[in-house]
Order: sequence, then structure tokens, then C-alpha cells
Amino acid sequence: MAPQGNTTRPTTDRVRESLFQHLEAARLPGGFDGLRVLDLFAGSGALSFEALSRGAAHATLVEHDARAAAVIRRNAAALGVEANVEVMQRAADLALSRVRAEFDLVFADPPYALALAPLAAGIARVAAPGALLVYEHARDRSAASLDGWAADGARDYGQTTVSFYVRAG
Repeated sequence: MAPQGNTTRPTTDRVRESLFQHLEAARLPGGFDGLRVLDLFAGSGALSFEALSRGAAHATLVEHDARAAAVIRRNAAALGVEANVEVMQRAADLALSRVRAEFDLVFADPPYALALAPLAAGIARVAAPGALLVYEHARDRSAASLDGWAADGARDYGQTTVSFYVRAG
């Protein structure tokens, strides 16, 4: 279930399925087993729930919009994964300043008008060495260099591009 209205832009089913097939085949040699996931701009939580269904141990979902955060909580309950999910209803920058966990996989799907670069150092601070950052953005918007992250390719899906980064150092 996704929130109604235009405050979120859910990743399409086609992009999500292709992305996860790519992650398992080329980016995550051990699969999702035991991974700790951070999902910034989580929307409905679909990316985190997919990771959990494939073996991730825990997901922290950050969503500023109250309606979307409520949908995430309902989706977690419907899927029976409440114990594996933390929902932080706040802006991404504030959430990053309060997170104390270390993550192996980070999804960042900000509104297309919002640049991710200002958050890159904060994301790197909570990412484990070698963590993977999956950044979804408009195809016509260049994925800039991100402090603390090494660019590691991209895949295009129609008007959407998913860029991959590995935590530097």
C-alpha cells in the first residue's frame, strides 16, 4: 500500500524488481542475509520490505510525511515484520543526526527536486565500511560526486536512473 496523493513517488514495480535482481546478481554476493538497511525518503517502505523479504535482518525507514510513515507502519504490521522495522518520522538530515546504528545497505530516493549531496557525509557516517548506497534520481539529473562515497556505476530504467556508490575508506 502506498500513501495517497502526490507527496510520495513510489518506485515502480518494474524498477524495483530489476533493481533487486541486479543487486543479488552483481552487487551483493552474499545476498541480503543479515543486512541492516537504511531507507531514506522511504515513501511506502517498498524497498525495505523487499530487502527484508530477501533476508535482511533489520530496516530503519526515514519518512518525513506523517501519512506515509503511517502507511509504512501499517505495511510492516500486515507483513508481520514490525520487530525488524524502525520508522523514523522526521526529515532525513535530522534522522541522520540521531541514528546510532551502522548500515550495510542504504536506499535514497529523495524527491527529484532535492539533491542528495548535502546528506552524503551524514549517510557515510552511519554506513559500515564497504556499504552500498543505492540512489534513485531523475535520468536527466546527473548523480554528483558524494562526500564519503565512491561512484560504482548506474542503471537506467526509463526516466529513472539508479546510481550505485560504495562507502569510501
